[in-house]
Amino acid sequence: MKNTDLVKVFSPQPTIILVEPQMGENIGATARAMWNFGLDRLRIVKPRDGWPNQKAVVMASGAGRLLDEAIIYNSTEDSISDLTHIFATTARVRGLNKKVQTPVQAMEKAQKLIKTGERVGILFGPERAGLSNEDTGLARDIISIPVNPKFPSLNLAQSVLLTAYEWRNYGGDTKQSSKLPRLASSREVQVLIDSYEEDLSKQGFFWPDDKADSMRLHLRSLFSRLKLTEADVRIFHGIRKSLVREKRVRD
Repeated sequence: MKNTDLVKVFSPQPTIILVEPQMGENIGATARAMWNFGLDRLRIVKPRDGWPNQKAVVMASGAGRLLDEAIIYNSTEDSISDLTHIFATTARVRGLNKKVQTPVQAMEKAQKLIKTGERVGILFGPERAGLSNEDTGLARDIISIPVNPKFPSLNLAQSVLLTAYEWRNYGGDTKQSSKLPRLASSREVQVLIDSYEEDLSKQGFFWPDDKADSMRLHLRSLFSRLKLTEADVRIFHGIRKSLVREKRVRD
């Protein structure tokens, strides 16, 4: 089978997003792991050693096209702005109320989501520390790879390879239905969150000060778990504006 045929077979597909990867070799190995299983949508957030990276090209070994077509972003939020459902891959669940799944469960869900018109992204964190609380909070679900608890460390490319394998292994029909309501993009949801956060801040909601950051994180996590359509977002904006107008009238 030709490479171009692979794209046809496995599209539509999830987007792989590397957040602040530290080594070009790991980016190249990730591209190779993706292409092994027919995935070719790669986004990279603030690669430590800059871009393009010759070490990544050498390590990609035949999957260089993925690097040529990779999109570079300055923030995680920007990298997911057009997507509707985000998985965060992490070994540590930091108290956020999100469903934790194995790669098998997550990719089975991803297949079903894409079939219903969702645009799926999978976040992978930096090699040394993994995803931050803030980046994990942007996701709706968490992927946790079941490894030996005495040696839980996985290379970045290994994590991507395991997830890509389960995507390929699950199979399934990902043809999308055109009759379903259009889901809100991550960018549209983030604008909604920012608007509510601004209004709540003006009302002194984020108090006391030592808990404000945690409250904001949980607010963002709450909205990120909701499966919102574009119409839902418009309604939430309408509710917010109506409450603001009502307060002004009372004042």
